[in-house]
Amino acid sequence: MSKGGASIPDEEWERFLKEAEAGGAGAPEEPSARARMVAQRLREEPGGPPEGWRTYTPARRRRGKGWAALGLAAAVAVVVVAVGPWGIADRFGGDDGTRATPLAAESERPTGPPAQEATDRSPTLDEPFRGSPAARWSDGTAGIHLPEARAAGWMSKSEVARALEKTQDFLAASALDPAVLRGERPDKAMALINPHQSDVRDFLKKAFRAPDRENDPLLLFSRFRPSDVRPAGDVVKTRGRVTFQEGERGAVEVSSDITYVYPVVRAAGGDDEVARTIVRREVVMSWDDPAKIVIEPGTFSLVSYKVDTTNGGCDTYTGYLTPAFLAERAATRPDGGAEVDPYDRSTSMEERMREGDDEGCGTATRS
Repeated sequence: MSKGGASIPDEEWERFLKEAEAGGAGAPEEPSARARMVAQRLREEPGGPPEGWRTYTPARRRRGKGWAALGLAAAVAVVVVAVGPWGIADRFGGDDGTRATPLAAESERPTGPPAQEATDRSPTLDEPFRGSPAARWSDGTAGIHLPEARAAGWMSKSEVARALEKTQDFLAASALDPAVLRGERPDKAMALINPHQSDVRDFLKKAFRAPDRENDPLLLFSRFRPSDVRPAGDVVKTRGRVTFQEGERGAVEVSSDITYVYPVVRAAGGDDEVARTIVRREVVMSWDDPAKIVIEPGTFSLVSYKVDTTNGGCDTYTGYLTPAFLAERAATRPDGGAEVDPYDRSTSMEERMREGDDEGCGTATRS
């Protein structure tokens, strides 16, 4: 038995998947994020049983590895100690006062973390990314590298290209859209998710009605409460890439691994202190063959997600990112969690989750 209710035994899930595979031809099936996740686990770990349907191992500082409710593979991480927009410009370079040459797009995983910046370069309203590696990152969707399309699974080259474009549309609508960042519902992003995924529908309803540890909209969307903070400038810096491969039943499985940097100031005004919230998300989506899966045209089935957040709140499940400023950080000391460099993209999110301990909120080495 888990916190979400009775668990379906792992043996039953394994039997179900084997029977489903043996069934082969037939009518299209309703997509199940749980079935996809368990199938992937069975492939990757044939010697060990998958986790239960409602099994979830939460980390107190939202950092650690666990499978979330709804059958979605979710790893949640928040690093709260950090120093210290919603109109997104899709242009190279920045308006933060830096003259540094923008980095080339990230087409593959870097071999190490970016160099440390001078510690006395605090962000300002004119230069909100000052002292941060993000000063050399691109703005908005320009920082999201899309691979060259090729035929894969049931899709032609042009169809894969369209799926990649729609994947970028989802990323922009979920993490860069001005209205969503102001706390509004991400309707454009949710419209791209297959409405026939009943577990995902239930998750979204609960997440926006009564967010909690297992039903948190921040797992997929970036949202701030406008009464708390407002953007420092009109740019969100991004860095990351999208990849794809053939997935289950000939689907095209697209994976995104993107880091977003949001500079904010207090909504009440009165000072110019800038705080930065850093969110790294990995979202895996399946562009399914409608001959095999019940799916609406132009939508994808959600497979899994992982998220790692710096200065966005720790053990707070309000449905909003809650960045802390100097006064709050001085009053709240870290409780012994591991140190993490939020700009280090040389380690996969899976590795980062495995390496993190399960207790307390971690400490960001920089913001």
